[in-house]
Amino acid sequence: MRRVILLGNPGTKRTDYLRQAAVQEGLPVLFEIPDTDGGKGSLLCSPFPGSENDAANETGAFGFADWRNRQQDFPGDGKVFLKIDPPLWESSSLNELNRLTAAYERELKELAQMEKTRDITFLNHPSAIAALLDKDACKKRLAEAGLPVTEQIDGTGKENAGEQLLYRLAETGIHQVFIKPLKGSGAAGVSAFRYQPATGRMALYTCAALCPGVGLVNTKRLRRFSNWEDIFPLLDEILKLDCILERWYAKAEYQGFSYDLRAVMQDGKMDFLLARLSKGPITNLHLNNHPLRIEELQLSESVIHSVTAVCQQAMECFPGLRSAGIDILLEKGSLHPRIIEMNGQGDLIYQDIYHENRIYRHQARMMLDWLKGQ
Repeated sequence: MRRVILLGNPGTKRTDYLRQAAVQEGLPVLFEIPDTDGGKGSLLCSPFPGSENDAANETGAFGFADWRNRQQDFPGDGKVFLKIDPPLWESSSLNELNRLTAAYERELKELAQMEKTRDITFLNHPSAIAALLDKDACKKRLAEAGLPVTEQIDGTGKENAGEQLLYRLAETGIHQVFIKPLKGSGAAGVSAFRYQPATGRMALYTCAALCPGVGLVNTKRLRRFSNWEDIFPLLDEILKLDCILERWYAKAEYQGFSYDLRAVMQDGKMDFLLARLSKGPITNLHLNNHPLRIEELQLSESVIHSVTAVCQQAMECFPGLRSAGIDILLEKGSLHPRIIEMNGQGDLIYQDIYHENRIYRHQARMMLDWLKGQ
């Protein structure tokens, strides 16, 4: 018995467009079942193509809690192909970030342990997803492999962290940095700080805000602060999180916008490459930044080749990783690529799902190949 299972969240674009891709590739959805906590979960079931009455080959999607409670439906002698989507977190509190990611890491470890008793093939192995969650460890592994990454700066303590940051920048001679929570995604807590020692001017760009009675929250709206009395209370709280500091490079520009690239790599191939244009330092598209087809940049073949080669080598650094989103910076002037970060669940690209749905159709073909035993 073979089953393909999406461990995900019903009703999300990730689930809906993977379902659509499955239909497009000949893996149609047959029915839904309710999940165990009273919500509406999806078990996407499909006979093996060409075996009209063969219910032994299925695809399904449901959440973490439901997975635990339905294990009896997946006997130990059955074979499972499992894709793991990221959890949905309702909290906007950045002070909850470490607790939430720690809980997710425990879920991933539990899934990895299941290999000992079940025949599971993972789209992305849980240990590979966990390895990419830790930005510091991920970047160090890439750097040790000789890959170009954005430079990290040794951190500061957590007391009077804003003042310590100024001293640290003075020591290094680097006067603009990104501050990123060690674990997290979607620009939650990510901040960019610039300081001019000669004039004392400073600027902080961040989606974080101090909310009375709640603490540090993610507003999902980028704001710029230029007064030290606004900046230092925020910096002190942000740096109390487990953070990494990265050098803020001048990015390549296009028609007055700076930009970086989001690549989606699957099975060693570049499935999608998109530019993210911004007037500010943080380019995440959900912050009202602008996506641009890579062809519009008119980059040379050599630059595209360099970006592709760097991404392919980065994937090879993490065994068990078949699909990943990789953020690439092109340095202003030289267009030298540097890896900003990697995401083991970075396959949702709106500019793809609303057009060719190339990324999820590739995943659906992976699932079909596995079902066929190829």
